[in-house]
Amino acid sequence: MTIRTDETPQTYDGLILEAGRGQYLVQTTDGAKVRCKLRGNLKKRLTFTETANHSRRVEKVKKLQETDPCAVGDRVAIAIDFTSGEGVIEHVYERRGILARQSGNERERQTLVANLELAVIVFAVAEPRLDPYKLDRFLVLAEDNDLECVIVVNKSDLPPDSDIDAYCALYEKIGYKVIRTSKRTGDGIEDLRSALSGRISALCGPSGVGKSSLLNCLQPGLALKIGVTGDVTHAGRHTTVRASLLPLECGGWVADTPGLRQVEFWDLPPEDIAWCYPEMAPFVNDCRFANCRHDSEPGCAIKAQLAKGNLSEHRYASYLSMIAQKPLS
Repeated sequence: MTIRTDETPQTYDGLILEAGRGQYLVQTTDGAKVRCKLRGNLKKRLTFTETANHSRRVEKVKKLQETDPCAVGDRVAIAIDFTSGEGVIEHVYERRGILARQSGNERERQTLVANLELAVIVFAVAEPRLDPYKLDRFLVLAEDNDLECVIVVNKSDLPPDSDIDAYCALYEKIGYKVIRTSKRTGDGIEDLRSALSGRISALCGPSGVGKSSLLNCLQPGLALKIGVTGDVTHAGRHTTVRASLLPLECGGWVADTPGLRQVEFWDLPPEDIAWCYPEMAPFVNDCRFANCRHDSEPGCAIKAQLAKGNLSEHRYASYLSMIAQKPLS
């Protein structure tokens, strides 16, 4: 990229590759990478006067309910200062699909990745142990954002914890694609590469399940930092500290996201959670009561399907655990 040598900053379109703590790495459309900050007014929601008698002016300023107005994967317009080579994000273009959750302070949304086409949810057969309830929360998070999902069961070379095969069969029956992978044997790596090729995708899941290791296998040379799990707790340790968007030689982009110990939903009412279970959604409107919570109400179509053995007891239990965390409005 050629930067003009006069004093007028230039504006370029670009893609955010890294984001965190108010600092962004943006790749412009002609391939240059520029360190950027955010224009202050993008951190606020501005309401303008709309009267014919006065010029347009700011009437109200409200802080956005976002931990960060920009995320990895956002397409932006930046102004570049020729003297420093640094940029300022001037505009964020409309997003298509996002992976977002409720932040730790419970009053803001945290967008992990923007403009997604595929969410790859990674768990391990062991070290750390598969937590099917947490897997269901990741799936609901992705379904709520209208994202296609692939489940990756990593570390398939290890002796699996009990019921792994049954869980894989369950999710495949629901309609999810399940890929078993191992960096040691190479199993499943080509299948995963094929799923990611030509798309904007994100690897997400708990810490320690091997997301960065998988990316290193998919594309040797990335040399992403990897860690180990605890010997006593078998819990994962964070190695990826911020999301980053990586180009793939097979085409497309993939985001490596930090491991998430807690998955809290943003703006998902409990009464809508059943719609995020693909096997339950077809029956939601068949219940006797429009506000049925599918727990103990009479005439519940989902309970009827459960009694017939058409729905999984585990999935139904995970659904009840989710709606129990918030009262229905």
